[in-house]
Amino acid sequence: MDRTEKEDLVATLHQTFDESAMVVVTHYSGLTVSEMGDLRDRMRETGAKFRVTKNRLTRLALKDTKFEALSDMFTGPTAIAYSDDPVAAAKASVEFAKENDKLIVLGGALGEEMLDASGVKALASLPSLDELRGKLVGLLVSPATKVAQVLQAPGGQVARVIGAYSAQGGEAA
Repeated sequence: MDRTEKEDLVATLHQTFDESAMVVVTHYSGLTVSEMGDLRDRMRETGAKFRVTKNRLTRLALKDTKFEALSDMFTGPTAIAYSDDPVAAAKASVEFAKENDKLIVLGGALGEEMLDASGVKALASLPSLDELRGKLVGLLVSPATKVAQVLQAPGGQVARVIGAYSAQGGEAA
């Protein structure tokens, strides 16, 4: 890799760090190509991305970003998972690490907040942004449905009472 390629990589990583809400740092030693492909597919499904990085170049890219404090984690065979969703990268990384011992979550950062491995695991247990949106829509729609049911109930009861009287009246006649 020549100097211009390295400069381009650092600029690309710097832009990635500026645009991401969450970064998870992992060690991936021993993962096979198919396992890495599976991990990337899972990341993509959740809206996150996974990238193997060069430590020295990543430390350069981290300078003057909100994730600058992560620099110390970049030793050994490291890779990053990142996403715009504050939960997606953490959730996908932790779920894959549970199934595969070769991926080790070292820590991460949510904005400027540094997280150790247990902090990333705690964040992964939270619902994703899409799940929260679904719950919120359910909560907003639920009262309207209940109001409609309550308003329909008296009318339905009156109709049943009238129906019962007409049925009794029809028998008496």
